[in-house]
Amino acid sequence: MTETVQSKLTRKDFQSDQEVRWCPGCGDYVILAQVQKMMPELGIARENIAFVSGIGCSSRFPYYMNTYGFHTIHGRAPAIATGLKASRPDLQVWVVTGDGDALSIGGNHFIHVLRRNVDLKILLFNNRIYGLTKGQASPTSELGKKAKSTPYGTIDAPFNPMHLALGAGATFVARTSDADPVHMTEMLRRVAQHKGSAFLEILQNCVVFNDAAFESFTAKDMRASRQIYLEQGKPLVYAGGTKGLRLVDGHPEVLDLASGKAPGEPMIWNEQAEVSAAFALSTCAAPDFPEPVGVLRAVDAPVHHILQESQSDAVRKKLGAGNLAKLLTSGDTWTIS
Repeated sequence: MTETVQSKLTRKDFQSDQEVRWCPGCGDYVILAQVQKMMPELGIARENIAFVSGIGCSSRFPYYMNTYGFHTIHGRAPAIATGLKASRPDLQVWVVTGDGDALSIGGNHFIHVLRRNVDLKILLFNNRIYGLTKGQASPTSELGKKAKSTPYGTIDAPFNPMHLALGAGATFVARTSDADPVHMTEMLRRVAQHKGSAFLEILQNCVVFNDAAFESFTAKDMRASRQIYLEQGKPLVYAGGTKGLRLVDGHPEVLDLASGKAPGEPMIWNEQAEVSAAFALSTCAAPDFPEPVGVLRAVDAPVHHILQESQSDAVRKKLGAGNLAKLLTSGDTWTIS
């Protein structure tokens, strides 16, 4: 079991002595601040928390958290975090990654850590660009994106991180943005509470190479009309209650509630429903639909390290305790019974 702290921690306890080095105005500052503010609520000793990252601007994160941390190699944070959780299941392990790190070179590691339901808290900072390497198109860059690697516009269809996570079998999938710190903090709480693979896409602004990528629906004056908040047990309404969403034959449909002549009622959101509903909502995008934020899916399923422990116990009971040192010094060949 994860050890809890005896004295109350504060945000300052989770701030390291390292200089935070991101570009002025970067959305990463907002994410870091909200994580540091939320962590004391968990009541977990800092030595029982670890942050693991890959390569990219977001991957500096472990340096700035006064916990254990590991800045690993490109795309491999999920694999290393899996090993850490398997060997130290008592730790709470967070993975911090970006759209390039997780969805390009790290794509295989990303989908399999979700498939296995490893008990990790995965934060994907999505700015739709490669920031650290100075502005190339990423796996989430929109079609036609002109960048240093695609001067005439990218012809590659982008990944939808939520759709990908759902398809990989993640038991918790949610979305928020750096423009809404209050909502982000609530999503971080939900991630921390989940047992199993918890995935949170954070729409993050890169002020240097892809500024205002999400402003059309994350800006304060646009959220009400261009975003829809997914809240458990509540109807899918937005634009001050004048519009709603429902599913018709598995496809989202916008309802005009202001006219009083809507063809049906807005859907009541259930984050534990069949995954098809979450898939349908994950495809909603401007300009035809509002952009979804909140929890798309939150279900319970067997957790990887618990299954691993159970299997190991069963094998030991059947075959007895092994002797690794004896095996390694027994000769050039091994006989496996």
